[in-house]
Amino acid sequence: MAQPSFRLLLADDEENILKGMENYIRKNTRCFDKIHCAVNGEEALDIIYKYHPDVMLVDVQMPLKSGLDVMKEALAAGVCPKTVILSGYDTFSYAQQALRLGAVDYLLKPCRSTEILQKLESIAAPWLGEREEGPGPEGNIFVKTAMEYMMDHMSEDVNLGMVAEKVGVSTAYLSTLFTQKLGCGFIDYLNRLRIECAREYMHDGRLKVYEIAYKVGYHDEKYFSKVFKKVTGQSPSAYRRNIGIGE
Repeated sequence: MAQPSFRLLLADDEENILKGMENYIRKNTRCFDKIHCAVNGEEALDIIYKYHPDVMLVDVQMPLKSGLDVMKEALAAGVCPKTVILSGYDTFSYAQQALRLGAVDYLLKPCRSTEILQKLESIAAPWLGEREEGPGPEGNIFVKTAMEYMMDHMSEDVNLGMVAEKVGVSTAYLSTLFTQKLGCGFIDYLNRLRIECAREYMHDGRLKVYEIAYKVGYHDEKYFSKVFKKVTGQSPSAYRRNIGIGE
């Protein structure tokens, strides 16, 4: 099944901030195949009517039409995207009004690009990440793809940034998905995956402990032993003895 098209509108009258957000989002996620930018409220409405974006990040205070005006007119036309409002502390009451108009969330300025991207990805995820198979890690295409990549590359120097890039989401959002879908952090899952494979090698009985450690991605036998004991409750040598495999 092909991944559905998903369109994003960014609206902010500070062009340097707008361009920075656009570049950061393009570089760090593949959730949005189309990103449109507007520097005022009228331009934002033109884009909404013409391109029908799915998600909109809009500043409350913009020239010509405010973020609230944009939402009201788009709602009246029946084409309002799912909206995140950008608001300063002195305009927080506007953010509250936006929530009453149906905005899904708000962000207070100043906010980091990572925070903005994670919020936008979380909104896109139900459409892009969830598959018909249902809940759980196998029901989320991002988590499933990450798990498959980690399994295939566990002997390499795998890290969160590398896997997030392969999956096409930000590191912050992938980390959040692991916690939500798997009940553990990225590193904990990677260690559990590696140790489970190490146990299979031990049952085979043909490799020494240091060879097994290397095969599953640990280049320090002592560190491997420490992680193995943390995951299984036994040292590698004790585990081998218990399954009837000699040193």
